[in-house]
Amino acid sequence: MRIESEPTEPTEPAEASGPTDPALSAVTSERRQLINLAYRLLGSLADAEDVVQETYARWYAMSPEQREAIDSPGGWLTRVASRVCLDLLRSARARRESYVGEWIPEPVPDHTEWVGGRGGGATADPADRVTLDESVNMAFLVVLESMTPAERVAFILHDVFRYSFAEVAEVVGRTPGACRQLASSARRRVRASHAAEGPTPAARRVRLVRDFKRAWEAKDIDALVGLLDPDAMGLSDGGGLVSAAPPTGGSERIARFLVALSGAAADLVLLERTVNGQPGLVVQQGGATRAVMAFDFAGDRIKGFWAVRNPEKLQAWGVC
Repeated sequence: MRIESEPTEPTEPAEASGPTDPALSAVTSERRQLINLAYRLLGSLADAEDVVQETYARWYAMSPEQREAIDSPGGWLTRVASRVCLDLLRSARARRESYVGEWIPEPVPDHTEWVGGRGGGATADPADRVTLDESVNMAFLVVLESMTPAERVAFILHDVFRYSFAEVAEVVGRTPGACRQLASSARRRVRASHAAEGPTPAARRVRLVRDFKRAWEAKDIDALVGLLDPDAMGLSDGGGLVSAAPPTGGSERIARFLVALSGAAADLVLLERTVNGQPGLVVQQGGATRAVMAFDFAGDRIKGFWAVRNPEKLQAWGVC
């Protein structure tokens, strides 16, 4: 199902196209759609915002006559944004290779908890809020990272945003049949990542995270071990800007690490929050957000977690 757009102010000054431009409303109302698309493709709000700015810059760089000749401004904007994302994805592997430590997608809060964006304002632009659904939970985004750029674009455009393979082909530069195969390959990756897992109902996920929080606060190693899958994995992302623990595997090792961390920083405060549409935790110290944790679940246990500490990825959470 396509994500509906909400009217917002234009990114460029109104005089760039004139207040009587018949396509103005259609163009400006696409901003949220484009942010949602770009975030799912890139896993980064910062990059998504840059993509949307670049897309609008290309729109306003055209003459009024060129813009008026476009039958579907929204379709044009989506194609351009998708192509810009595809180019970024193709270069992302080189950038990720130089990234310090683990690279984890940027976490996003529930819209009611969004804290002033990158501009530092008290309230973020509603258009910059990402619609939270299964296509943005952290486990899903991590699987997307294993896909080729073409697979990721074809899969997101078709399976998530419901564009036809003919439309996808215009973006990817391949035949509709080839795009169908790309999406099918991506779909198999998603299924394989969850093949051995039993479903975890929403209420159970909430209880697991709440119990995990309480056990961590109580420094109860046995309780933590009981909540974690024996082969659970914990990953953290500091981006080279703050310290980040190396990958930690195994329920007992993770439990002992968390208890030791809590002992070393006695003023840590754990808050239950929605992270990418799923139950998660925000770790604060001195009133500032120091980490955001997203969880992966398998049946009645926590399969693992991702802890984002890179302050550049925590702007929406009130990092200091």
